[in-house]
Amino acid sequence: MSDDERSRRWTLALGVEPEDGEAPLSDSDRRMSEALTALYGDGDEGAKKGKGGLGGSAPRVAKWLGDIREFFPSPVVQVIQKDAFERKGLRQMLLEPEFLATVEADVNLVADLVALRSVMPEKTRETARIVIAKVVAELMERLERKTAEAVRGALHRSKRTFRPRFADIDWPRTIQANLRHYQAEHRTIVPEKLIGFMRQQRRIVDLDEVVLCVDQSGSMAPSVVYASIFAAVMASLPVVATKLVCFDTAIVDLTKELADPVEVLFGIQLGGGTDINRAVAYCEDRIERPSKAHLILITDLYEGGDANALVERLARLKAIGVNVIVLLALTDTGRPAYDPALSGKVAALGVPVFACTPDQFPDLMATALRREDIAAWAADQDIKLIRSD
Repeated sequence: MSDDERSRRWTLALGVEPEDGEAPLSDSDRRMSEALTALYGDGDEGAKKGKGGLGGSAPRVAKWLGDIREFFPSPVVQVIQKDAFERKGLRQMLLEPEFLATVEADVNLVADLVALRSVMPEKTRETARIVIAKVVAELMERLERKTAEAVRGALHRSKRTFRPRFADIDWPRTIQANLRHYQAEHRTIVPEKLIGFMRQQRRIVDLDEVVLCVDQSGSMAPSVVYASIFAAVMASLPVVATKLVCFDTAIVDLTKELADPVEVLFGIQLGGGTDINRAVAYCEDRIERPSKAHLILITDLYEGGDANALVERLARLKAIGVNVIVLLALTDTGRPAYDPALSGKVAALGVPVFACTPDQFPDLMATALRREDIAAWAADQDIKLIRSD
C-alpha cells in the first residue's frame, strides 16, 4: 500500500482534514467523509464547519441517505442506517405527522423509505407505506393514461384491414394509397381502397411479452421506483403480458405482485452488489415466444458478475428475435452514471443503450412494441444513444 493511500484511509477513518503536505481528498472521498461526519462526528462542531449534523431537514436527510448508499456496501449501509435511527432521531421524524405533512414526497423519498424499511419498527413501516402509497397514486395519475394509450395504440393499430369501419379508417394511409385517383375537376380523391385499423381482440397466445429486468442496487433507486410503476400499469392492460424482475446479486420476481404497486415497492431490496448476467439468464428462461418478446434491461451496466457472458447472452437473445433495449436510467433528469466500457460493448451488438425520463417511457414502449427504429425515435426525442467501441 502506498503512503498516499495509507494517508487517505487514516484521514477518512479519523474524519480529519489532510495535514500540510498530504494529498488532498478527492471530491468523492470528501463526500464520503462528510456523510460519516454527519452521523458520527460532533454535530455542533461539524455544523460550525458546514459539514456535520443531519438536523431536521428532509432534503438533507434524503441526500445523506443517497450518499451512504453510493459509498458503502449493503451490510455497512444497514448498520449506518440503524445508527442514524438511534443517534439522530430519524425514527421520530418519520413518526411525526408534522414531518410527513411538510416533507416533499417524491420518488427519491420513496426510494429512501424502501431502503430503510428493514430497520423500521412496525409503526414506522406503516407510516412509510402511507407516504409511499400517496406518491404511487400521484405517479399513477400522471403516467397511467399516457402509458395505456401508447401501449394499446401500438398493438391494436399494428393490424391493418382493407374493410374498416368508418371510425377506424387510417386517413393518411388511405389518401397516400389513392393519390393516383385524384379528380382534378372536383379537387378530391376517390378512394378505391380503404385502409384502417382492426378492432378484433388479440388472442392470449398472440400477446406481446414485456419483461422489465431492473437493477435494484442502491444507485438505481429512482429508476426502480419508476420501473415498478410502469410495470404495474402495463400489467393491468390485457394487450400485453408483463413481467417484472428486480435484481442485485439475488433475483426477485415481482410479477405476481403487480396488481399492487405499493406491495411491489415493498418487495424491492435496494442495495447490494450487481449480477446482471444472472438476472438476464433468469429472464431468458421465462421468455416463451422470442419473436413476440421485449426485454427492457434497466441498469447502469456496472457488472459485478461475468460481463463477457452477459454480452454473449444479450447477443443470443437478439439473434433469436427478442427486442432488447438497455436503459441506463429511468429518472426525471434522464442523465445516467454508467459503465462506458460495457455500455459500448452492448451497443456494438446493435442493442439501443441510453437513458430516458418517465415522460418519454410510454412513447418508447409504443415504439418498441411496433418494432420500429429505436435510434430514430431517440433522435426525435433528442436522446443521445451510447455508441459502440
